[in-house]
Amino acid sequence: MFEVLVSRSFWLCFAGMCAVWMPSLAAQTYVTPAPAGDATQMSLTTGYGQPQTGQILAQSASPVSPAQTGTVPAGSNPVAPYVATPAYIPYGVPDEFRRKDNDGSVYVPVDSWIYPEMTRLYSLGYVDTMFLGMRPWTRKSLLHMLESSEDDILHSNSEEAQEILAAVMHELKSEETNEGLKARGLVYGSESQYVRAMPIMGQTLRDSYHLGQTLVNDYGRPYEPGFNLIAGASTIEEFGRFSLYVRGEYQHAPSASGYSQALSAQLSNLDTVPYSGYNLNQATIPTGPIGVQNPFRLVEATLSVHLAGHEISGGKSDAWLGPSQGGAVAWSNNAENIYSFRINRVEPLHIPLLSRVLGPVRYDFFYGSLKGHTDPNNDWIHAEMISFRPTKNFEFGFERTIIFGGEGHEPVTLHNFLYGFFDGGDTNGSQKYSRTDPGARFSAFNFSYRLPFIERYATLYVDSISHDDVSPISAPRRAAYRTGFDLSQLPGLHKLELRAEAVTTDPGVARSFAGQFNYFETIQLQGYTNKGYILGDWIGREAKGGQAWFTYHLSGNEWIQAEYLNKKNEKDFISGGTTQNQWKAQVVKRFAHDDVELNAWFQYERWKAPIYLPGLQTNTTTAVQVTFFPGLKNKSFR
Repeated sequence: MFEVLVSRSFWLCFAGMCAVWMPSLAAQTYVTPAPAGDATQMSLTTGYGQPQTGQILAQSASPVSPAQTGTVPAGSNPVAPYVATPAYIPYGVPDEFRRKDNDGSVYVPVDSWIYPEMTRLYSLGYVDTMFLGMRPWTRKSLLHMLESSEDDILHSNSEEAQEILAAVMHELKSEETNEGLKARGLVYGSESQYVRAMPIMGQTLRDSYHLGQTLVNDYGRPYEPGFNLIAGASTIEEFGRFSLYVRGEYQHAPSASGYSQALSAQLSNLDTVPYSGYNLNQATIPTGPIGVQNPFRLVEATLSVHLAGHEISGGKSDAWLGPSQGGAVAWSNNAENIYSFRINRVEPLHIPLLSRVLGPVRYDFFYGSLKGHTDPNNDWIHAEMISFRPTKNFEFGFERTIIFGGEGHEPVTLHNFLYGFFDGGDTNGSQKYSRTDPGARFSAFNFSYRLPFIERYATLYVDSISHDDVSPISAPRRAAYRTGFDLSQLPGLHKLELRAEAVTTDPGVARSFAGQFNYFETIQLQGYTNKGYILGDWIGREAKGGQAWFTYHLSGNEWIQAEYLNKKNEKDFISGGTTQNQWKAQVVKRFAHDDVELNAWFQYERWKAPIYLPGLQTNTTTAVQVTFFPGLKNKSFR
């Protein structure tokens, strides 16, 4: 009874959140700036990264008090753009003089360099308005996060935080609106152009639903032993409330032998999928022989309109719903993005009375279809998440993903959609085979906490998901978990960061589920996948493992990193079990006035999967990606 009350309260609250934006839209107004002759002058800058003189160009008419003095680091490049050290004047104009910001903005891809740097800034104790467990963020929302924290950063003695601030603000300079006094205008141009060469030597794994993956969180891109290549570009167009983002790429992977028919049949039997007819070729099972792959693929393609703090969009867009770095149990970029309709509250919402207790809130909803399923075919999926920030150091969120419909199952109707969306009870067996089947429901709960007294040094976070339970909170022993901690600074090495995460999808409530528990469903038999790859955590079904990273931050957009990854599947699921161990070294470096990024990494993997190949297998992956950032253009019409 308690779980039902908690769930119903949560979903009614979520519905109320979604209804709030309509009256808030009607309430949008513009505040007229102070006249030119007013005693209060507006401070104007040329934006981070390209100052004219290194000093603040305009100051308040009031004299500066001793308390306002401060220093900023010297330098003249985009990473450390401050040349002089004048008395510090608070950046920005009073809120009552700001123009209301209703500009639309594109999402920043979750594989962008911006996310590790922003999460680094968060772990150092800044950007308190960040929602760590809800990504992607838009360029505008990123700008607002930084604007709310820049006074603290510039007053601090952390040169690293100031470097990150300068680097990210330089990237977002086209979004600035001259202190809120002038419209942004038209933003357009090529955001990035990139090429990745990736030779692989040795046998790989490419089966996240069963044995494992050699490359994880890579948008489900194809790869095989031999020479792999991707070449892509992205463009941005923003004007007023509207925005368009397109990112496409050519992908090449060589041919491969793949799984034998006998192994494919054995794995298909584990999934209770008949291995015959149209099921001989399943996206979740890389049955051989596999031909050369040369697709052109839209990685992201999203048209959006901004309404009252929401981005309402259609197309392909990223999602990373969780606070962890190595994976997100609800939704990650491990699989190819789906086409969906999306309503995302991208700016924190303050709700009278409720926000006094739970703080600002954000929510996200998207609805689309899954590909690569054959039993049934063309499943539909929707996901919704709501997160709260009661304090500047604590955030928690609830998420639910529902897979339903599909050819050969009950039709998609408004009734079963609303039933799955609002029902607060656990799903039972009789419902699954009836016309009232709400679908395969996966519920997640996560939180992150910068620990008190050491919030600039240590962050703890937990991500969890359960299948057919109202929430992992109501059935903690049946849930899957990814837990982690981040030590942002080590003694005497302030730029060295240690992060570690442990993950399990093998709950201890029974000896074995034969893989038919988390990320599996008895109706939608290819489960929690899109085009063969797990939508959530790469760890897959009935597995344990973890990751650890040592990262040395060279500047605001450069780093060196060493990573270790481990995964193990149970023998009761995969005959003989599977074991993976990976060691990876990466360097990210900028050249040519920060317009060119080199992202190079080397990975060595050892794995065992007796069901596939006997003995110990090894492979090495060397990847070199060069990205050119041409720079966006901004055309003002005022």
